[in-house]
Amino acid sequence: MKFYKYLSLAALCSMTLASCSDFIEPENKSTGNSNGDSYLTSDPTAFRPVAYNAFRTFATNIEMHDRATDLYSNWKSADDGDFSKFTINASTSAIQDYYTNAYKAINYANGMIKYNGAESLLGAEGIFLRNYGYYLLTQQFGGVPYILEYIETANNEYPRADLGQMYDDMLAELKGIYDNSQLPAVSAHDGSVSKQAVAALAAKIALAAAWDLDTELVDAVKGTYTVTATQRFKDAADWAEKAINNTPLTMTFEQKWAYNNEANAEEIWSMQYSRAGFPGDVKTGGHQMQNEYMSYYGDCNSIGLKGTPSGGMDNQSMKSIRLFEKGDKRFDATFMTVFYNAPKSGGVAEWGTEGYFAFYNCTPTELAAKPIGLKFYPYYWTEAEVEADLASIKSQTVKYPKDTRGVNTPFAAILDDTNVTIYDFKEDGTWTKRTMDAEAFVKQGGGYNGICVRKYDDPASDQVARNNCYRNIPVFHVSDMYLVAAEAYMLAGQDGDALSKINAVRNRAGLGNLTSYSAYNAQYTIPSDFVETPLDLLLDERARECYAERTRYFDLRRTKQLVRYNIAFARSISNISEMSNDKGEIKWYRPIPAKEFDLNYAMDPEKDQNPGY
Repeated sequence: MKFYKYLSLAALCSMTLASCSDFIEPENKSTGNSNGDSYLTSDPTAFRPVAYNAFRTFATNIEMHDRATDLYSNWKSADDGDFSKFTINASTSAIQDYYTNAYKAINYANGMIKYNGAESLLGAEGIFLRNYGYYLLTQQFGGVPYILEYIETANNEYPRADLGQMYDDMLAELKGIYDNSQLPAVSAHDGSVSKQAVAALAAKIALAAAWDLDTELVDAVKGTYTVTATQRFKDAADWAEKAINNTPLTMTFEQKWAYNNEANAEEIWSMQYSRAGFPGDVKTGGHQMQNEYMSYYGDCNSIGLKGTPSGGMDNQSMKSIRLFEKGDKRFDATFMTVFYNAPKSGGVAEWGTEGYFAFYNCTPTELAAKPIGLKFYPYYWTEAEVEADLASIKSQTVKYPKDTRGVNTPFAAILDDTNVTIYDFKEDGTWTKRTMDAEAFVKQGGGYNGICVRKYDDPASDQVARNNCYRNIPVFHVSDMYLVAAEAYMLAGQDGDALSKINAVRNRAGLGNLTSYSAYNAQYTIPSDFVETPLDLLLDERARECYAERTRYFDLRRTKQLVRYNIAFARSISNISEMSNDKGEIKWYRPIPAKEFDLNYAMDPEKDQNPGY
């Protein structure tokens, strides 16, 4: 049972909770929060759903978590946008919103602690949520004001804290609730916090602390660094092992992400959604992760395929097209490669058991009788193999009269990073073959951007393009912790332990053991001046295992590879100057929002703004 489904408007209105803007707006001199105090003291548990729900926005934030990296491109536009071009500034609204929302969520967590007591179960949950909020902020902004009390006044002075001290304090708090709290050992799979989730968060924070405090950058373009101490890396590995909790990777990757297998043994902590429990119009009460990381295939009502409110952003980059090795089962579990062609009536395509979601809602026998609108093959399929496969399903590769099916020009394609081979279906089930430049192909749109991510697909979705997905969103999961442990072991010099964890992840994906880091051969195109290192293997495994999970910016910033990977693989960046200001300062972090300096009297833009801005 999901304990924090949805809040009624009346409940929210009765709680005049202080937000970030409440305590930094200079004109707001009122200390009045009496209505909220009265409500909360009569029912201190009221903060719980408010605090948990406040963190949902971060689980779906693509701009701040996945853009400006090597894995995603916005092919529908001439470039990948301000984040990917590193032209954001202190007034960028997405950055202001992230910062403000984080402090709102942290303040709600502080309210949980205040009104329920730090020693209570709800207090422990509040401590976890507070530190999760500060983890997000430190990875985006570095050291920030470190506020531990529930804000009810117009205090406008919160100085920027030292990053190292923040890390130490955060880890000490998490250790305290791991060792001494009433939290359950493992997740109840209702969205609440467990000690396993505490360990996962501590592992992430400890790993970030180790990189930020115990490594020194040598060359940003080459991605080289020196390790000055290893104890924090060992601590991160210990926390990751606690989070793994002896859980083997026995279920397939497909099963792990299956829509009907939520709350499985690998899910440590997730943001929860419930279609059945939503009190309003279910067409607007969910999230839209199933409608992101995809092409614009057309209007979902007329095409019968998933729609997207973004118009088709965050598609596969050229690197991502060749990221998955032949035989890697994660490819088919991550991406949808077959799109069924829905019949149309009155200009509207049928839905549910037709079109995109037929893949989930029909039996294999039923699917074998449905025509295919789009079919994509990864780069390692040969033309001979594709042509044999198409011949075996000739009855499904039929082009129908115009406007009788959602996709008027059905085709199949072999996706690669230089040329794409296209098979245009004909009326008799045969095809004609042509070749197109890869970038020209993906820039066309209308299906030509290729495959879409299916990790969050909700087969019960209505025929709308946004906010109708009710799949849970995992924040921490076990295989992620395997790779956190692997990274920590690698940096601690424990190569055998690192390879063991990497191989466990690869074995589950159907790939063989690597006997050494150098045994790995990346299949994507590598620039001639890009010298491969063991860390590249680790980051590639993270890319495959956690694709479209909004972790990539953190991964590249943390490991000091942000500049190197953007220059080598991102289409918006060609040299380090594009990621630096006129002084040559690299933009490793996001800028502290300008509004923070306007309203927080303890922050000075001359000394507190991040380098590069």
